[in-house]
This record gives sequence, C-alpha cells and structure tokens, in this order.
Amino acid sequence: MSATTRRAPVVAFPPSLQTSEGRYRNAAPKPAQGLSKTLRIIWNAMFNKPASSVPAGSIPVDVLSRAQLEAAPDRSLFRLGHSTMLLKLRGGFWITDPVFAERASPLQWMGPKRFHAPPIGLDALPPLRGVILSHDHYDHLDRTTVLKLARTAEVFLTPLGVGDRLIAWGVDPAKVQQFDWWQGTRIDGIEFTATPAQHFSGRGMFDGNRTLWASWVIVDPVDGVRAQNQRPLKLFFSGDSGYFDGFEAIGQRFGPFDVTMIETGAYDAQWPYVHMQPEQTVQAHLDLRGQWLLPVHNGTFDLAFHPWQEPFERVLALSQTKGIALATPRMGERVDLSAPRAATLWWREVDSAAVQADAGNASNRATAGA
Repeated sequence: MSATTRRAPVVAFPPSLQTSEGRYRNAAPKPAQGLSKTLRIIWNAMFNKPASSVPAGSIPVDVLSRAQLEAAPDRSLFRLGHSTMLLKLRGGFWITDPVFAERASPLQWMGPKRFHAPPIGLDALPPLRGVILSHDHYDHLDRTTVLKLARTAEVFLTPLGVGDRLIAWGVDPAKVQQFDWWQGTRIDGIEFTATPAQHFSGRGMFDGNRTLWASWVIVDPVDGVRAQNQRPLKLFFSGDSGYFDGFEAIGQRFGPFDVTMIETGAYDAQWPYVHMQPEQTVQAHLDLRGQWLLPVHNGTFDLAFHPWQEPFERVLALSQTKGIALATPRMGERVDLSAPRAATLWWREVDSAAVQADAGNASNRATAGA
C-alpha cells in the first residue's frame, strides 16, 4: 500500500446525527480558538515545556508474561500505559486504545516519548478477542500496533470512520465493526456500546473531524449458570473528552458503573473543551454513578505542561474529599474488577528515588575528589 493511500483522509460517511457538512461534530459547538493561540500552544509545546512534565526517575512497571495473563481470572484488568487497558472477560482478552509505539507521533524520531516500556511486548500478548478504539489520535491509535494485532485479533470495535481508516491500512473488513453514539453489539454475551464524548479527531492537517470519537460502555451481564455466583459488571471507558452533560446521560442510561476509566491527564486551561481538569474527571465519575474511579491518560506520555505526577495527586485529593473509591494501579499491576483495591501512591516514589540517587552520586563524587 502506498504512502499516499495510507495517509488519505477518510471519506466514507455513514449517516449520522453527528455529521455536518461532511465532518463529525460535538453536541455543543467548540469555541473558536484562533490561529495565533494555536500556534502559540504548538510553539510552547515544542520549546517551552517545563522539566517537571517528565519524570526524573523510572516509572515502576510490573512485567507481565503471556502465561500470567492466561492464568489470570476473568474480570481482570491490566493497565499497560496511557489509555491502553487489557481486560479479561469471559475467557477472552480485550484491549482499549492500544499504543505500543515509542512515541505518540507520526514520526518515530520526534514527538512525545514513552516514560516506560509496556509491561508486556506486543508479540507476547495472547490472541485478542477484540480491540476497542475511542478515536484516531496518535496517542490512542498506533498504526504499527494495530496491524500487528490484526493478525490474531478477531474483531475491532470503532466509532464511525475509524473503521474505514483501519480497512485502508489493510485490516480485514470482516473484522471491523463501526458504531455511531448509542449503537453497539453483543459478543460472547458481553455488551459493548459506543457512547458520546466531547473531543475531536484527525491524524493530519486536512482530515480533522472526518472520523467520530466516542466513549465506551462495557457490560458483562449475568446469564445462565453464571448467575449462581456472579453479578453483572459494568465498566465505562472515557477515551478522550472534555466535560459535558453527556456523562450524566450515560449514567442515567447505563449506570451505576462498577469501574469508570476516565481521562485525567494532558489537561490545560488553554484547551478545556477537549480534556478535563481533575475536578471535572471526578464530577464525570459522579455523573456516571461510578463506584471505583481508575484515572487513565496519564503516566506514559508528556502531552501537556503540568507536572507529570500532578493528575494523580489532584484526583487523589479530590477523591478523598468526596469519599470516592480510587484505584491507581502500577503499570502491569492486576486489578480485580469485581473487587478493586484502594490507591497505591507509586508515583511519589519516582522523583524522590531520582533525587536520592542524584544526592548519592554527588556524595560519591565529592568523596572521590577529596
């Protein structure tokens, strides 16, 4: 497939209430930003990032093996980084927004670089029952990852237009299912529904909003013999979104949720429409009627100006104030979705360990020079 074909904007537009003049849109119009503000943000992102936006030490990672994953019980979640979650449901593995690339960028020599390696290599993953995609930005949709997963993954669930992009890349069309908001499917008894989000899409200068973005509701209901010892499990995955009244609508229609995986990172006062501040993340969780909050979209890539650990600290403080159960697993750490455990403050050890190491090195140098 030629480079021209790979980069061509998606042009197939299934009928949707979310389209206007050939492009997808949010329910509430995006405020005008202006070219000068956009260019200023880009300039600052390239040349004026504070050092604190990148961890000084190493992110702790629980290394995983295929054998460990296959032996894990159903209703397990493993956070692999950023917004990539590996779920084990009814014996099958499902992955959200898989990105295993070194950089969240169209260029592998430039752009936001990973803070840590994935807990398991792409080739070591067990065959996937399916891939769940929220939208087509580079930190959520990595072409190389998708094409490798397509060799064994049985199905790709995407918002409208994103599936067209996968097919243009070479993914078998028979594996791709595309959905508008409030549409979904049932696979192996598990219910998947694409739900609204407030964001945008595009991978180049000329394909903005030519694919839809979405959050996802995942329900593992009780049926048959399973009803004897299990209860329904309801999960919410936000993808990317600014705060909007759609969270309340989703909560009313599908809630309450056992676990909400909601973005908490890459936020800034300069772009509140498309990414939430931690206060809004917590409010979205309450709107959804969630029990456990698992903040995602953090700890892997440098995508904003805030200190890298700030999303964890702010959402932790807010959750404690409001009595919200918070899960913050290390990368690779197993989460029991039926009974998550309280937050571990692993991020506090990262920079402090680096400071201690620097102090030790300085002391050694001083001793050596004495």
